[in-house]
Amino acid sequence: MFSHLDANNRPSMVDVGAKAVTRRTAHAVAKVTLPGELAALLRDGEIATKKGPLFHTAVIAGVMGAKRTSDLIPLCHPLALNDCQVEIRPDPARGEVEVHCRVSTEARTGVEMEALTGASVAALTLYDMAKAVSHGIVIREIRLLEKTGGKKDYRVEET
Repeated sequence: MFSHLDANNRPSMVDVGAKAVTRRTAHAVAKVTLPGELAALLRDGEIATKKGPLFHTAVIAGVMGAKRTSDLIPLCHPLALNDCQVEIRPDPARGEVEVHCRVSTEARTGVEMEALTGASVAALTLYDMAKAVSHGIVIREIRLLEKTGGKKDYRVEET
């Protein structure tokens, strides 16, 4: 059964009041594929745009997104984050960028949604800032790689 449904099958915030406060962490990634002309610009490192430096701006946006997750996703608990780190990993040879977001807190509920939102917002910011060059940017594979704390830990096995 889905945890956000009550006994009458209506949307409901999960009551986490009885859970213990523990250290919670999460790591999410979003992959962004860039068309040739943008990939070529990556070979020089940071891309300067009229709106500012592409990667630096995306990092700030990702942190802001993670902090505002409960305002964006219905029924998410507002959480005070201890840390949020967004890392942009360009791969010019493949024409890809990986956006990693790592989040931590001490709380009664996990920070998976914060990590996923941070990675997503950073990826969307890359799109927004680079769309003047090409609309052929593809955001894909937004997923959770790892979470710790709570009932059980989770980690994607590398293939």
